[in-house]
Amino acid sequence: MDKRIGAQLFTLREFCQTKEGLEESFAKLEKIGYKAAQVSAIGPIPAEDVKEIADRYGITIACTHRPLDDYLNHMDEMIAYHKTIGCDIAGLGYAEFGENPDEMIEKMNWIADELKKADITFAYHNHFHEFAKLPDGRFLMDYLAEKGRFDFILDVYWLAYAGVNPADYIRKLGKRAVVIHFKDLAVIGHETCMAEVMEGNLDWDSIIKASEEAGARWAMVEQDVCKRDPFDCLKTSYDNLKTKGFC
Repeated sequence: MDKRIGAQLFTLREFCQTKEGLEESFAKLEKIGYKAAQVSAIGPIPAEDVKEIADRYGITIACTHRPLDDYLNHMDEMIAYHKTIGCDIAGLGYAEFGENPDEMIEKMNWIADELKKADITFAYHNHFHEFAKLPDGRFLMDYLAEKGRFDFILDVYWLAYAGVNPADYIRKLGKRAVVIHFKDLAVIGHETCMAEVMEGNLDWDSIIKASEEAGARWAMVEQDVCKRDPFDCLKTSYDNLKTKGFC
């Protein structure tokens, strides 16, 4: 597992809608210490500019999230985009599976096969709805793993939110858990909320150990909802993870 902790840019989406905003964001990430990032929910910034900015601040683009339609209808452009930014993990951040999940799985398998021809790994990012139970009692997520030819970007917050032990599920998927989203779950009053890594209730020693044992390639800090400045949240997570051997 690469111990260069990454920043999931979805956390900073409101700051990354223009080339200038992306550069300012990368400059702040470099100052915090981040050396990798996941490109997600940024504005329509050309791949060449994304690569130039990332290189300028010494940040590796480890993976992406792109919309389903981009993969299904603009595959050549998606391959070119990932090649240009130097990224070999192409992610899908969300999908609806409906009453017949096989239809979506078939589409995702086609995407995975096409990207594999270009030496790019396709990976799906879970939320909690993938842990709905099928008539046979299995989780939908287990069915995706069984029928899918793609890998996974596992989000430990959503695993815990769905009532699943994050470390156990990371080990269950093994090497197919290519990226782990590090995001904590805190309890405030009568509600749960997203929190900085190691500032909530999740067992980070077990999560980190499981990620390493599974052979995950990257860990990306993500906090969809921040109660203070998102850059400050990312700094807290980074500083906490440094105490666990990350850099």
